[in-house]
Amino acid sequence: MSTATMPREELYRRIRDLPSDKQAAAIRLARKHYGGRFYHLANDPVGYIQTVLGEFLWSKQQEMAEAVRDHRRVAVHACHNTGKSWLAARIVAWFVTTRELGDTFVVTTAPTMRQVKAVLWREIRRAIKAGDLPGKPNLTEWSVNEELVAFGQKPADWDPSAFQGIHALRVLVILDEACGIPESIWDAASSLVSNEDSRILAIGNPDDPTSYFARMCRPGSGWHVIHVGWGDTPNHPDSTEEVPDRLRKLLISQVWVEERAREWGVDSPKYIARVLGLFPEDAADSVVPLSLLMKCAQPREYPPGDLLPIELGVDVGAGGDFTSIRERRGRRVGRVWRDHSRDLMTVTGLVVRAIRETGASAVKVDEIGIGAGVRDRLEELRIEGVHPAQVIGVNVGSAPLDSTRFPRLRDQIWFDLGRGLSQDMVWDFSGLDEDERDTLFAQLIAPKTKPDSAGRNRVEPKDETRKRIGRSPDDADALLLAFFAPPPELPEDIRVPVTEQVRISPY
Repeated sequence: MSTATMPREELYRRIRDLPSDKQAAAIRLARKHYGGRFYHLANDPVGYIQTVLGEFLWSKQQEMAEAVRDHRRVAVHACHNTGKSWLAARIVAWFVTTRELGDTFVVTTAPTMRQVKAVLWREIRRAIKAGDLPGKPNLTEWSVNEELVAFGQKPADWDPSAFQGIHALRVLVILDEACGIPESIWDAASSLVSNEDSRILAIGNPDDPTSYFARMCRPGSGWHVIHVGWGDTPNHPDSTEEVPDRLRKLLISQVWVEERAREWGVDSPKYIARVLGLFPEDAADSVVPLSLLMKCAQPREYPPGDLLPIELGVDVGAGGDFTSIRERRGRRVGRVWRDHSRDLMTVTGLVVRAIRETGASAVKVDEIGIGAGVRDRLEELRIEGVHPAQVIGVNVGSAPLDSTRFPRLRDQIWFDLGRGLSQDMVWDFSGLDEDERDTLFAQLIAPKTKPDSAGRNRVEPKDETRKRIGRSPDDADALLLAFFAPPPELPEDIRVPVTEQVRISPY
């Protein structure tokens, strides 16, 4: 039987039986022969990805692909670097090219347009190229014979009509980075898959236990749920799964896991989400819950004037800790400078450099210990004209502004700023890269709280935090100082709460 009359199933079965060095050429010929349509693989996404695209799937990716074939609604909560978006792009290619043109449509969305373009659609374009598939994709659309077959969009969070007007016999919806997608967009996307042959796939890291994604991943939600943790991956020491060397290098590694264990702690919600692939529960005794911080990581846009004031917080290292300098630009959390030196002049020089690089109008220094010397030297340099920033010493061990609720100023700063600004979504972490944000969040959620004998809110001392988790929350303390607005000298009975001081700062 010639290839001209050979059924597709038979041809691709024979291709899979060929030696690996001859498969690629045979696949190219088969693609040309069948005109880019692969109806015989409509029920075989794994076979499609392996033969048409010529790519390798590890076991959990195979499970995810087959789940989309078998279930109308699939939710995948997974650890870091498991190839979720890579696989979703291949599922898009399979869904479009194994069904009739005109009967099929794909919609993708993510929390930001940057994520739509730079993550999933980047992989969709790669999949189209790998399979020499028909049509011309751009940054967010794929058209075949002038027929739009797929597009990516990040609609306004409040828009209930985000995806209206999209109709097809078979619709596939991909929700990428699903933890950051609000319920209104889930509802709009779900309205597209009302017919039996349509599908919806939600994928993401399980960062926020209060998200709609978390609700869909719980038992009884009606979704087919797949969990992928570090222990499921081929790079785990107990795994016997064989994968290509290149793929192994792309997946979550033991080195990264060990680094995260040291940096975050194995009990940290960040470790639980990014390494174990599980939704963490906010610890009842944490001052700052992770779920609140995650809501402050979603991108926002501000007029230029809203990025003021520019101020710095300085936590001077002691006992082996780092000196940390953190920048605040209005609501936005900015850059960080760190140094392990305890030399007063070295630390002062680093602060001066940060003032010059940022144009900061004020710098607030924890003046306990050598911090007092740093404060004094910075003030001398200001008077000499070396820098223009107002220098403010903050003794976090002093009396609080509200002694009925807190024993020390540090306790009030952590509650009124750390927790208060998170609850009200005042500060914005979206400008940080993922690793920097995760490290900072791990520090912010680390300190525990318990009431003192007078029933006031007490934050555990930094030494206790360091002893318990093996590291000190220096960056977090510096950040809180950056957002702290020292009160004017007012009678104690009319002092403004710390949170209100920040809110009335001119941003």
